[in-house]
Amino acid sequence: MEFDLFTFLPLAVAIFVLWKLRSVLGTRNGTEKPPFEPYKPDAKDALETNNNVVTLPNARGRKADEGETVDPAEQRIGKIAGKDKKLKQGLTAIYSRDPSFDADQFVSGAKVAYEMIVTGFADGDKRALKGLLSRDVYENFEAAIDDRASRKERVESSFVGIEKSDIVSAELQKNEAQITVRFVSQMISATLNTDDEVVEGDQQAVVEITDVWTFARPVKSRDPNWKLVATDDD
Repeated sequence: MEFDLFTFLPLAVAIFVLWKLRSVLGTRNGTEKPPFEPYKPDAKDALETNNNVVTLPNARGRKADEGETVDPAEQRIGKIAGKDKKLKQGLTAIYSRDPSFDADQFVSGAKVAYEMIVTGFADGDKRALKGLLSRDVYENFEAAIDDRASRKERVESSFVGIEKSDIVSAELQKNEAQITVRFVSQMISATLNTDDEVVEGDQQAVVEITDVWTFARPVKSRDPNWKLVATDDD
């Protein structure tokens, strides 16, 4: 029988590796402790008796051994309200009646609505405005658009962006949540007549505009959308 060195070498290496593993890891004799399973009922007791355990913060931002959780939504409310106790009270009251309310998401949505409303009004787009405004506010916007059209004037505008959008007040009136936001935005806007002459504004200048708008929504409504119910300038 011819000796094949290339067949013998892999077998010898395998035997050597197994021997080294046995010498390092040892063999099971039935007396070893089972692996630790953190989800077993007695796992907590095992952790409590281990002096080397480091307590880590849980997902809610509290230490796990405090036995207390902090609602992330309430944390965001506190961050937005700051030292304004009345604002915090109002936002918390809304959240208590509508657990789906998220202050950060509201501000993001309000910014989108603000741009859509400002642009829709400039374009005279009543259809776009109708779903975003309360009946009273829509009627005022509609009257202003019709009055502009009767004078055969049009608006050329460019929405540059929103610099600030801060919640300044919040309250719960019976079953309706109302939140007021102060917007600071930049726009280029000019009103032109039929001869393309500027009768108001400037086609080149960027103007800073501050608006204080109040949005409302029934807390028991399945419709998640808020509507603009009041406007003011600051």
